[in-house]
Amino acid sequence: MTAVAAYRRILLKLSGEALMGERSYGIDEAVVARIVKEIGEVTALGVQVGVVIGGGNIFRGMQGAAGGMDRATADYMGMLATVMNAMALADAFARTGIAARVQSALRIDQVVEPYIRARAIRHLEEGRVVIFAAGTGNPFFTTDTAAALRGAEIGAQIVLKATKVDGIYSADPTKNPDAQRFARISFDEAIGRNLQVMDATAFALCRDIKLPINVFSIFKPGALLRVVCGEDEGTLVHS
Repeated sequence: MTAVAAYRRILLKLSGEALMGERSYGIDEAVVARIVKEIGEVTALGVQVGVVIGGGNIFRGMQGAAGGMDRATADYMGMLATVMNAMALADAFARTGIAARVQSALRIDQVVEPYIRARAIRHLEEGRVVIFAAGTGNPFFTTDTAAALRGAEIGAQIVLKATKVDGIYSADPTKNPDAQRFARISFDEAIGRNLQVMDATAFALCRDIKLPINVFSIFKPGALLRVVCGEDEGTLVHS
């Protein structure tokens, strides 16, 4: 059977850690190639894809702050790390024949486009993957919040949060074999349970604008395509 997409436009949130695979830091080219292939399967259905990328595989702002570095300085360094990841991802797309553009919330015009909402939407409408780098461009805000913000701005129908775990569970599934995966959960319950899969600011923003989130495992083969096709994959967080 031919797969049919349930969404016209999505925002995919990828952590920097997702790019490093089993490495302790940096980028695993094989992992990036697999992620790009799976995104390509989604774009082949005519789905418009925006991506927000993290930078934890290169630099973590909180760790820098804990070591005595000024938090704002550390966060700006983290934003630059996301630009590096975005450029690597765009290069991987180009090598597979998929058109992609990087837009940065911090201006680095020599290497990537500045974030301009109308231009981003035009890229999406013309079939290009748009990779949003540098978070919101402001310190003290996570790339999760950036994903919620960019998703709202581009008119995405859903935010897909790619993690190491295939959804939200009643307990830590690595520690409790009896933990149950939620197929669906409300924003209020996710915030009330203080779930750590996404920060509370991102949850609250998506709740207020009624933008659903699906939490799924990027390491589970075919999971992204199943989510986009509306199958029971991961956990849907809804209003």
